[in-house]
Amino acid sequence: MTSSTRPLEPLTFPCGLTLPNRLMLAPMTNCQSHPDGRLSEDEYRWLTMRAKGGFGLTMTCASHVQKIGQGFSGQLGIFSDQHLDGHRRLAQGIQAHGSLAVVQLHHAGMRSPKDLIIEQPVCPSPDQDTQSRGLSLSEVEQLRDDFIAAAVRAQQAGYDGVEIHGAHGYILCQFLSAQYNRRDDDYGGSLQNRWRLIIEILRGVRSSCGPDFLIGLRLSPERFGIQRSQCVALCQHVIDHALVDFLDISLWDVFKKPEGASEHDEGLLLDDFTALVRGDVRLTVAGKIMTASDVQWVLDQGVDFASVGRAGILHHDFARQVIKDPDFEPRPTPVSRQVLVQEGLGEAFIEYMTRWKGFVEEP
Repeated sequence: MTSSTRPLEPLTFPCGLTLPNRLMLAPMTNCQSHPDGRLSEDEYRWLTMRAKGGFGLTMTCASHVQKIGQGFSGQLGIFSDQHLDGHRRLAQGIQAHGSLAVVQLHHAGMRSPKDLIIEQPVCPSPDQDTQSRGLSLSEVEQLRDDFIAAAVRAQQAGYDGVEIHGAHGYILCQFLSAQYNRRDDDYGGSLQNRWRLIIEILRGVRSSCGPDFLIGLRLSPERFGIQRSQCVALCQHVIDHALVDFLDISLWDVFKKPEGASEHDEGLLLDDFTALVRGDVRLTVAGKIMTASDVQWVLDQGVDFASVGRAGILHHDFARQVIKDPDFEPRPTPVSRQVLVQEGLGEAFIEYMTRWKGFVEEP
């Protein structure tokens, strides 16, 4: 990318699909679907409004591939064929507005609340803090197969692609972390063993879904027991082996320095990923991209497209506004519940947003 890249410009992925502009709705926890994982009207409205609002790619919330992998109440599931009708409707509803429809595949692992899944959470190795049990080898292989099966289910539903959620301390991130993964089989020990599960899932999805299906991988380079250099190494590995069409790096703040950097260090955490030798693999990043100028700045750094979360909550048409006005800034927070209703959030999502300090006005 060069500094001449603009948010309205299309972008083609290695699989052949074209992103109509450089703006993606980030996968957002919203707690709006039914207890059994079926799509709700509130979740459908929230996502299709963002597609209508101009986002070139609209990604669902994290959608769990096993019942035991549920991470939050009201989570949209994709672990059973009972979810297919809702996903078909959602994919069609997003695509009807010219947006690529992508479902994020997820398993919370030790972050699954025990009172929600009604059994002991699972982890690569036993974890005392969360009272999680370690997975057997056959269960790891089943987990791999269930991620792949969920991708096939997404393709059957008509989605353009999937994103594998390997970030934020969820189960694939747990496998990648030497802190949480203390296995002594092929899925633990060396870095190559710890990333084996992610690689096998990516290979399996490509083999099962074919060359025209969009595949992304989300990673977070800090926190959750992850070493930044190992995250960068994994990124370069999946690029070099043509395992993904795009990388989605969750930075929390695109403007931040790496953790542990001194005040004299000028480099940003973002620089580690724009420096990757990417070939045709595309890069998106997320973290406090709030204004049109933020979007343009990210593109100017060499990122291919911007992943927007909070600003997309405040304005369902954030993408259209950014494309129209290079000086666009979202409404200030806190905002009223009525504003959020007008922007397509259901009651459960609004209640969830009250956890974000200063986002929703006090009643």
